[in-house]
Amino acid sequence: DKTGTITEPGIMLNRVEALDAEADMRSIKQALFDLSNEGQPNGTGQAVLAGLDEQGFSAGRVDARVPFSSARKWSSIFDGSAVWTMGAPEVMVSQMDGDYADILRKVDEYAKDGNRVLLIARHGGAAPADYESEPSLDRSSRPVALVLCSEHIRSDAESTLRWFREQGVRCRIISGDNPVTVGAIARKVRLTGDREPRFMDARELPEDIDELAEVLDNVDVLGRVLPNQKKAVVQALHRNGHVVAMTGDGVNDALALKEADLGIAMGNAAPATNAIAQVVLVDSKFSHLPDVVARGRQVMANMERVASLFLVKTVYSALISLGVVLTQIPFPYLPRHITYIGGLTIGVPAFILALAPNTRRYIPGFLKRVVRFALPGGIAVALSILLSTWLLPGIMHWDVSNAADLAQLRALNAIVLFVLGILVLARVARPLVGWRGLMVLAFAAIGALGVAIPFVRRFFALIVPRGSTLMATLIMIAVAVAIFLVCVGTARVLSMRKQAGKTEKI
Repeated sequence: DKTGTITEPGIMLNRVEALDAEADMRSIKQALFDLSNEGQPNGTGQAVLAGLDEQGFSAGRVDARVPFSSARKWSSIFDGSAVWTMGAPEVMVSQMDGDYADILRKVDEYAKDGNRVLLIARHGGAAPADYESEPSLDRSSRPVALVLCSEHIRSDAESTLRWFREQGVRCRIISGDNPVTVGAIARKVRLTGDREPRFMDARELPEDIDELAEVLDNVDVLGRVLPNQKKAVVQALHRNGHVVAMTGDGVNDALALKEADLGIAMGNAAPATNAIAQVVLVDSKFSHLPDVVARGRQVMANMERVASLFLVKTVYSALISLGVVLTQIPFPYLPRHITYIGGLTIGVPAFILALAPNTRRYIPGFLKRVVRFALPGGIAVALSILLSTWLLPGIMHWDVSNAADLAQLRALNAIVLFVLGILVLARVARPLVGWRGLMVLAFAAIGALGVAIPFVRRFFALIVPRGSTLMATLIMIAVAVAIFLVCVGTARVLSMRKQAGKTEKI
């Protein structure tokens, strides 16, 4: 929504321009004050009241009133001698007798400068009996003045819209104002970059959602939009498969905010609008939206990294447990081993990765990607540890029924598992440039340093391999790394082939 989002909430009365040189300007301004002096005046009404109050005007005689309506696009009063009407020029002129093309041309000229233009019309005589119950504009009414109001464009609007444009987000402006006025503001904030924004009067929009969806593909700005049309616009964009966010501050934006995937309200919005919105910009600054999107992207992208880390551990833990049950071999490592390894390759790194800045655009398929990485990675780790548990006793002539030999086997398996954990962390943290690469190296170094510290080594039941034990450890690490690369690489190739097959079908 334009007002209060692209522009500042406040509107300013510029001037009142009489259409007849002999018109009584004081009577016109008094009527304008009374027309705006409703129970809950909108932004334009508040601007008019503030501007005329400075000129010494106050409430006058009002015998009957027709409040402003978004559907009618005008309001009206009867002051005892005449009926005064104020509203959208093109709407009012279409309901009056006479040719007022020159007035509409003047309105367009003012609107092209971004002015909000209202028309005041007068009809002498008494108001009809059904004036308030069935309001209608008398066709014999005559235009007497134009009211020009202006809005201040937010200083951050252009840069914010440019950021969204660069991110592949298409922004559309919808407003109840004249489409020419809204189009002029869209041009000033470079809504469509170097391209001229295409604007349209919402009264010409089709009611059918499918037809509306087709029309919206070629429209950037909509003016004279009704509240129910704002909702229909969101529905039509959904029909085209778009994810839609709606920003607004008025009660008339509430339906669209509720229909959108993400409703964003300004801090000074109507209570009903704030209640419906999922996000409220407390200080009403439009420029916070890129930060909101960036934070959402950070959460989603980092959650994917963290989930991959933990799911790999879940997969290999389950498979190793299953392998132990089926083959009746001793469990490959101790709980204290997994505490040491998990803390250095999963727990603390996951905390860092979760808080790290990440502006990667969200891509659908979160669960598929996590599973696609975790399954082959977990299988590779489980296969490597089980293979080590089966082969090392024979190679090293260990008797697993002997406590000392079993302790050595488990300690070597812990070393192999730690190396694989660092390898998994390195793949999850990619690209390994800057702090990411340093983080992986730091945890690898901390793990190795811990083994060198006697107290840590004893507490976590680790060993420093030497001689033939060192050789066997290096061989098992090489085998484990090879198995990991083969499993992960095979899964990636199969995934790429599957994706290529889908592309060919399309």
